[in-house]
Amino acid sequence: MSKWIELTIFAYMIPYNTDNEKLRLPEFGRTIQTLIEYCVHLEDREERNNCAYAIADVMANLFPELIGDDNDMSKIWDQMQIMSGCRLDVDAPYELITAEAINPKPDCIPYTSGHIALRHYGKYVEKMIPVIADMEEGPERDDLILTIANHMKKVMQLNNKEGVDDARILRDLAFFSGGKISLDPEQYYLCDFKETPQAQQSKKKHKK
Repeated sequence: MSKWIELTIFAYMIPYNTDNEKLRLPEFGRTIQTLIEYCVHLEDREERNNCAYAIADVMANLFPELIGDDNDMSKIWDQMQIMSGCRLDVDAPYELITAEAINPKPDCIPYTSGHIALRHYGKYVEKMIPVIADMEEGPERDDLILTIANHMKKVMQLNNKEGVDDARILRDLAFFSGGKISLDPEQYYLCDFKETPQAQQSKKKHKK
């Protein structure tokens, strides 16, 4: 058999990393991962304990930065537990990290379930109007009323492209304020919002 054929056969016998199990902690390499997998599948507990302690000593020599004060090797044992997929059933010198601690469940987000009378305006508009309505009469209150009314018209126009009646906006404003803000549509005019036309890109002429 020629040397080329021998090398070809040997190349086919080498396993690719893509065929191997994915490394849980790649920084420790596949050798450590393989040793831990071997340790996990040992049936005899005493033999499994001896193997785990031997792996811990090897990792301590290879990665001394993981050793804490007073020769604390708890980080090493936690890394071994993670690489084992939390299957390392041994008499460890430290309390091993749990799967719940590795992948904690996120806290539930407290969604508000409050009722919104007119959803297209949003909850903040509904909350701001009563505050403005209870303000003392004066220019500041008038400016805020004008600002919130124009904002309501702008929001409404996003949902109604055909146009928005100012009288409807003022009716909704009175509804949210409990009648404290009552404006005559014949005397109170809101801004007109128009969409800015998008500039058309000029077509480049290609020379023949």
